This record gives sequence, C-alpha cells and structure tokens, in this order.
Amino acid sequence: MSISKTLDYELYYWSVPFRGQFVRAILAYAGKTWVEADDASIAKLMSGPTKNMPVPFMGPPLLINKKTSFAIAEMPAIVLYLGDTLGLMPASPELRAMTMKIVNDANDVIDEITLDGGRQMWTEKRWKEFIPRLQKWMSLWEEIGKRHGLRAGSGFLLGGKEPGIADIVTATLWSTLGDHFPKIKKLLEKTAPMTANLSQRVSALPPLVKLAAKAREDYGDDYCGGKIGTSMKKIIGT
Repeated sequence: MSISKTLDYELYYWSVPFRGQFVRAILAYAGKTWVEADDASIAKLMSGPTKNMPVPFMGPPLLINKKTSFAIAEMPAIVLYLGDTLGLMPASPELRAMTMKIVNDANDVIDEITLDGGRQMWTEKRWKEFIPRLQKWMSLWEEIGKRHGLRAGSGFLLGGKEPGIADIVTATLWSTLGDHFPKIKKLLEKTAPMTANLSQRVSALPPLVKLAAKAREDYGDDYCGGKIGTSMKKIIGT
C-alpha cells in the first residue's frame, strides 16, 4: 500500500505553530496521520482561481479528508468538523456551544496577541497596556473551568472524565504561547492557575508531547511569521 493511501488528512498551513497548531494538536491527540503542504504550495493555491480550490478560502488553515475528499477551511470550522467526526465533542447542545465559544475565544486571543495579524507592532508601552486585557482573557478560562468542576490538579474545562476539544484547544493555546513567551506563561500561572495546570496536564499527554517536540524541530522558536513575529520575540519573548 502506498503512503498516500494510509494518510487520513492533508493540512495546508504555514510553517509556524500559530493557528494551525490547534488542528495539528487535535489530529495528533486522535492518532490520525496527515501530510502538510509546503508554504509555496499554499501561496500558489491562495493566489489561484477559486474554482481550483478544494474549498473556497482566503487563507489557511485548510484541511482535506483524504478518505472522503471533504475540504474545509477556517480554524473554528475545522475544529468543529474534527470534533464531531472524531468523537471529541460533548453530547449536549449546551456543552457543544460552550466548546465552540472556547474555540472562538482562543482564535480571538491569538488575533489580539498578534495585534490583528501585525497591523501594529509591539512596543513595551503597548504590551504593558495590553496585560490587563490578557489577564481578563485568562480569567474567562478560569471561571468557565471553575463552573464545570475544574480544580487545581484535576478535572477538565467543561467537566467529563477525559479531554475533549475544549481541553485540547486550551492546552494548545496557552502551552504554545507559554513555551515561546515566558512572560505569558508566568502571567497565566499567576492569573489562572487551574487553567495553567490543565494546560500542563493535557500537553503532557504523549501525542501532544511528541507534537510539541516536532514543532520545535520544524519551526524553531517561531510562533508566527512576518514582522509581528519578530516584534513579539523582542518585546514578549525576553
């Protein structure tokens, strides 16, 4: 059997963690196999006519199910699709809605942490002014977890007996940020200690440990690309 027939998915995302790492983490946790397109292939697909796209999209991530040929773009939509098809979403409508709230909150956090994709660059002043807002974001996770039985050293963000999409997304968000930016890691531990502990516990699962090691090997200390990535390293990464 050829390698291509054994692959579960094809992922289009740039050679950095950022938004694509949420998709990678879910695939890794579920034990799925995937191949990633290189940056040149992504740029070529984006610049081409929409009729040639697997699904019309403006930018990655884009995921293709190799067994069904179904393609979907936009990180929250991909996460919902994977959560449903891989059995990682809660059963109740209420907890499903809460899960997607957390996914969208995570998407908003990384937009804000990159100043809306680099519309501005970080300065020491701008970072200091942003800290209270980032702490507010962290407190949202802490309060949601508290309301669903999360405790120091035990439990999951929306309850249950094993990690779900909400936990994988939470761990990916805060652990990836914390690994690249020590200031954020320390702030999370101070502001939302139960969330910090949950992120550590989920990130310590073997598939996610392996994924994090591969990310370091593949991307080095890059979190996102462009001038904003350089700005973040300079101001937040020290």
